[in-house]
Amino acid sequence: MNVREIPPVKPYFPKEDIDLIQDEVKKILQSGRLTLGDYTKRFEVEFAKLCEVPWALTVSSGTSALEIALRVIGLNNGEEVLVPTNTFTSTAAAVMFAGGKPMFTDVSARSLCVDAENVQRCLTAKTKGVMVVHVGGLVCPEIKAIKEICEDHNLFLIEDAAHAHGSTIDEQPAGSIGDLGCFSFYPTKVMTTGEGGMITTKKEEFAKKAGVLRDQGKESFSSNAIIELGYNWRMSEISAAIGLTQLKRLQGFIKHRNEIADYYDEKLSKMSGVEPLETPSNIMNSYYKYVMFLSPEIQRDNFKQKLRERGVRCGGEVYWPPLHMQPVYQRLLKVKEGDFPVAEDVCKRMVCLPMYSQMTLSEAEYVVEQIKAVLSEF
Repeated sequence: MNVREIPPVKPYFPKEDIDLIQDEVKKILQSGRLTLGDYTKRFEVEFAKLCEVPWALTVSSGTSALEIALRVIGLNNGEEVLVPTNTFTSTAAAVMFAGGKPMFTDVSARSLCVDAENVQRCLTAKTKGVMVVHVGGLVCPEIKAIKEICEDHNLFLIEDAAHAHGSTIDEQPAGSIGDLGCFSFYPTKVMTTGEGGMITTKKEEFAKKAGVLRDQGKESFSSNAIIELGYNWRMSEISAAIGLTQLKRLQGFIKHRNEIADYYDEKLSKMSGVEPLETPSNIMNSYYKYVMFLSPEIQRDNFKQKLRERGVRCGGEVYWPPLHMQPVYQRLLKVKEGDFPVAEDVCKRMVCLPMYSQMTLSEAEYVVEQIKAVLSEF
């Protein structure tokens, strides 16, 4: 067998973009303004247009975006925030760092996202807000129903949109639905700045406070007056320049990823033993991850190992194990295995196939061929 090497993910910088970034870095270094300058401002303006919101603020990471958003909201000690157990640690940890208590919910087996039924079930007198997570680029399908619940109970709604740059539901962009949206530009994401994040909001007071918190709590960049307890959560000008270049490519990235996803859907839907995660027709999925599920009788680690032997490396799951099975949260929140059975079932059967913005149809065909071959061994 002629083995090809298919990576799980690959950042994409065509030569013309590399040349442009090099020119921009030279200008930045010559200017002497290396943070919170013109490139940062331009990146914020253009990202706000993408999300159809008035304000976007660059920050140092998706994790800092989440904590800043929660600090902007203002949590009192012990106030609870509903967080799906199927997410990265940053979502829950940010709640704790901001002074609140994450309360895990189960998720929908169809979407891997929290649904309205689980939100309603988990509300208590201490609930202050809800964090929804757009998993793998799929906007939480029930976010509008969840928003109505939040409005009825005077709760805040934050979108963890770390995976969802350019994703939409009913043509409404991720990051424009909740009180604040939080994005990550980590190297594996659909678009990257190397490291970095973005906060989006429609509320001017939230944008102003977020801007203060990301810059050590200073009243303004040129001021020495400290009016909040903040951190150094700034994005560099060089990162912003990279982000501007990637943002121009974003719609092309998403279009191509959807073409690869459509091919995967078509081929995998005809195979026994696997089932693709379905994207509802009203959602534009950015396909940060392409998720499929294995039948219960197929052991995932064995399946992935057989694919690796054939050159196909799958991406990390979104997520395994779910947070209520992670040692730190079991210790701090007294949660345990068995508490959220839907998440446990679907997350242990999940596989994320190779997906990147320059992936060729030939590479996708090779992945599908190897999946078919491996399935024949079970």
